[in-house]
Amino acid sequence: MKKVGVFVAILLLAACGFQPLYVQRTINDGGYDKEQFDTSISEEMALIKIPPIPDRFGQLLRNELIDLLTPKGVPQNSKYRLDVVLASKSLTQQAMRNDVTATNERIKYRVDYKLFEGANLLVSGNSIAFVSYDILQNPYSTTMAQKKAEKDATKIIANDIVLRIGAYFHTKMSKVK
Repeated sequence: MKKVGVFVAILLLAACGFQPLYVQRTINDGGYDKEQFDTSISEEMALIKIPPIPDRFGQLLRNELIDLLTPKGVPQNSKYRLDVVLASKSLTQQAMRNDVTATNERIKYRVDYKLFEGANLLVSGNSIAFVSYDILQNPYSTTMAQKKAEKDATKIIANDIVLRIGAYFHTKMSKVK
């Protein structure tokens, strides 16, 4: 039954006109295996320079963004600059025990970002990630859970920022052609 559901989902996805976000088709000969793609969107996104972001969270986030935007390495001649700032971080203790100590902590990260071409602002916005971890009896385990939650938050935020920037370039490059 699962296989039928997956097959139907694939058919529906194919019927909706799904296209990759970061590439454009140049020649349509039938299937994706026979087509040629224009990778100018991903090449344009690889020209983004990301200045250092303060604190450990900023360092992790910058590394994630660099990995996603510039997989071939930091550009020598960057065309764009992506400024990212951790706007807020709030902690909420949850799942209280009888002795009024928490067994879980939820963290909300809010990051503001701006993409510039020279002095011109192209894209701006914010991204939010909610993560949580269990507060355990062993302090080391709790520390490792905190670090994993922080790393997960950077991945969520970096993926969101890259997706939004990719959508901007997709729109911009589609209008040019």
